[in-house]
Amino acid sequence: MAACQLSLHVGEITANRATALETISAAAAAGASVIILPELTPSGYVFGSPAEARACAEPADGPTVAGWAAQAARLGVVIVGGFDELGPDGRLYNSAVLADPGGVRAVYRKAHLWDAEADFFATGGEPPPVVDTAFGRIAMMICYDAEFPEWVRQPALAGADLLAVPTNWPAEPVPAGERPNVVLNIQAAAFANRMFIAAACRCGPERGVTWTGGSLIAGPDGYPLAGPAGADGPELLIADCDLSRARDKATSPRNHPHRDRRPALYG
Repeated sequence: MAACQLSLHVGEITANRATALETISAAAAAGASVIILPELTPSGYVFGSPAEARACAEPADGPTVAGWAAQAARLGVVIVGGFDELGPDGRLYNSAVLADPGGVRAVYRKAHLWDAEADFFATGGEPPPVVDTAFGRIAMMICYDAEFPEWVRQPALAGADLLAVPTNWPAEPVPAGERPNVVLNIQAAAFANRMFIAAACRCGPERGVTWTGGSLIAGPDGYPLAGPAGADGPELLIADCDLSRARDKATSPRNHPHRDRRPALYG
C-alpha cells in the first residue's frame, strides 16, 4: 500500500495531474498495489472564489479520473484520489474516486464540509461505498469525514478492510512532543474498528495556508505501519499490508468491537 503526500498548487491542473501520475508510477514500481492520493489532487484546495472552484472542476468521467483509471489498468493497481467534481446536477462536490483495472468502481462525495468548503461545494448524501477489489474490501472518505466516529463505523460495519482517506489537513499548533490530533484520530479510528486506515495529505504552502502533512498508514491495532510523514515535503509511504487481517476483530478471547456494541443505549 502507498500513501502519497504530494506538493500541489491551486489551479495548476496540468502540473498537478502530472505529479499524481508520476507518483502513482513510482508507488507501483516500489511494489504498491493500492495507492492513495490527497484530497482535491488536480485542482488544489485554497480557492479564491466559487468561480475559480468551478473553473477547476471536472466530471467523474473527465480527464483526471480517466487518466487514473487508465493507469490503474496498465499497472494492475487500485487508485483512490480526491478531485473537484462537477456533478451531473451542475453542483460541485469534493469527491474521491476508486479505480482499479476494471475501471472506475465508485465515486464518493464528502459529507462533512470543513470551513470555507461550504462556499464552493454541496454536501454528499450517500454513505462511504465499500468496494471489493483484488486486494481486499476498500472504502473511502475525505479528510474531515474521518473525525466523525459514527461515519467511520459505517464502512467498518459494512466489511471494509481498508479505509482510504484523501485529505488536506491545514496546519494547527501542536504542543512540543505531541502528534497532531488528526494523526491520532486516524490511529484511534483504526484501533476502534480493527481495520487498516491510510491517509494521504499534501505539503507546500498554498495562498498562505500550510499543511500538517502527517500522511500515514495505520494497521488494525492502530499503530503506524508507515509514517506519519513530516510537513516539509513530498513523501511516498509504503507498507506491506495483508488486508484480510482486518477481518479478525477479536481484541480478546471474549471481546469483539463490533459485536460488543450496544446501539440501544447510544440512540
